[in-house]
Amino acid sequence: MEREKRNDIFFSRKRSFTFGAYGGVDRFTCGDETRPESVEHNILDILDSPVSETKPFLSASSNQRATELFEIIEKLQGSRIDEQRCEFPLPLKSQLLKIGGELPLILPPKLGGYWIDPPLEKLADASPTSSHCGLDPERYDIMERDSEAKIYHDFFRSRYHHSFTAVDPSLGPLVLSVCLEEEEKRLRVILRMKECSLHGVFSVSLFPNIPSAVELAKMLCDSVAVSRFEVVSYLKAPELITAFDEHRVSPNFKFGILYQRDGQLTEEDILSNNEESEEFKEFLSILGETIQLQGFTGFRGGLDVCHGQTGSDAVFTSFHGREIMFHVATKLPFTEGDPQQLQRKRHIGNDIVALVYQEGHTPFLSDVISSHFLHCFLVVRRMRRGEEEETGGGVYQVSVTAREDVPPFGPVLPDPPIFTDHSLLREFLLTKLINAEISCYKAERFSRLELRTRSSLLEGLQAELSTRSQCMMGDPSLSALPSSEGVRGVPEGSGGFIENFKRAIRVRSHSFEALGVPRKIGGIVTQKPKTCEKDGESDKSPGPAPPLIDSLGPAELKDQASPQEET
Repeated sequence: MEREKRNDIFFSRKRSFTFGAYGGVDRFTCGDETRPESVEHNILDILDSPVSETKPFLSASSNQRATELFEIIEKLQGSRIDEQRCEFPLPLKSQLLKIGGELPLILPPKLGGYWIDPPLEKLADASPTSSHCGLDPERYDIMERDSEAKIYHDFFRSRYHHSFTAVDPSLGPLVLSVCLEEEEKRLRVILRMKECSLHGVFSVSLFPNIPSAVELAKMLCDSVAVSRFEVVSYLKAPELITAFDEHRVSPNFKFGILYQRDGQLTEEDILSNNEESEEFKEFLSILGETIQLQGFTGFRGGLDVCHGQTGSDAVFTSFHGREIMFHVATKLPFTEGDPQQLQRKRHIGNDIVALVYQEGHTPFLSDVISSHFLHCFLVVRRMRRGEEEETGGGVYQVSVTAREDVPPFGPVLPDPPIFTDHSLLREFLLTKLINAEISCYKAERFSRLELRTRSSLLEGLQAELSTRSQCMMGDPSLSALPSSEGVRGVPEGSGGFIENFKRAIRVRSHSFEALGVPRKIGGIVTQKPKTCEKDGESDKSPGPAPPLIDSLGPAELKDQASPQEET
């Protein structure tokens, strides 16, 4: 009797029972009383109490209690399982692909780190004629790599001006240029520092007397702590200063082109394509002209134009005063037995931006090409035949992906991102490729490298101007110095950032730890001792070694070969 009474109280209590799979503990509450008990003890008491060896059947009350027990257990199980349900996070939900449905052009990597435009959540099937395809090409503005690089050339070189140098204890080397614009009655000043160049224009009426070089420098930067500047008297100083200011400005670009066939998801498959379909050839003709490399005199983008070591032909175009060379994977040398195709990857893997042409409906994975340089991909897919018949020509869909630290760039993709006009597609893609590379330079890795390159070049410029000026003033210890043809590491022709960076590292030791990539022992750039040649012969030696800078040399790049340099 006492046992039955205790069991009735047991079933009337509130329960928060969880099984061993959840690691829970049974707590029973009755009114204000809370009393922990053993789960196994209570359940076994209930199940064992009506059962004995001499009773082959259960009483009605025992059956009812057992039924209630299992119903409670079932309810508890169901409620706890429902509590574990949750919505998939957006990145996972966006990758759920329906069988037979239209696949996106790009899929993000599992670990993230890339953005995609348009986002996968906004992709939807739309007819090419349902909205305006493409935008007005007048809105396709090309970004400027360095909007102030031409200031010295435009406002100083054609006018009488002075330049000064100094070495600040905290800011390092400084190069100051001052020009008095008498007609406008104003002073124009440029202060070059390791991090950047500062430009200012001041009205002469603000000063009773013309300020000193130190005062002008402090007007632009309060951190300047030098007490005096040295006057630059070297006659070729404007040429050296112009070369430094414009070392990032280049009218030439090189981009990779990958050919992705249906079902190809790996780097090895994509780089191993040799045959070009008629549709792919038609797309290449939209971008540019197929030229013979042998004897080619335009911008070659690192390709061999003498011995045919990088293939026989390539795709080249001129676009708004800029020359563009495309590294087409199918036109670069193919090596039998090499699954990584390093002869192709040595060029495409060292580009910053690449274009992917998809033939089929297999998505492109943002991180499928392993490279320290590649930061952005433009993916183009030719749409279905039925849609081409609807518009009367080839219809192309475009998507963009880049590493997460690459800022967004224009022109903006139309909505939907579909192009029916080939000339409009060409204008959009070429503008987008150029802006993509310029925007990629702002990514963390390239910005660090660019800062170190600029610091080294500025140190070389300051030392060159100071030394040549002392020589002009009659310093006997420097009178034997040969004539200079340019800033050390910055030849007068100047090129893109990567080319100038590789020129700069020839004369400097390098460190790769700042990029987070393991450094190998081999491939260290050594430096020849400086030797002064006789008059009439150029000095090809670098002189004293400036500070260490980061290098992306072949010894440190995994699965990459060194790109050929421009000449």
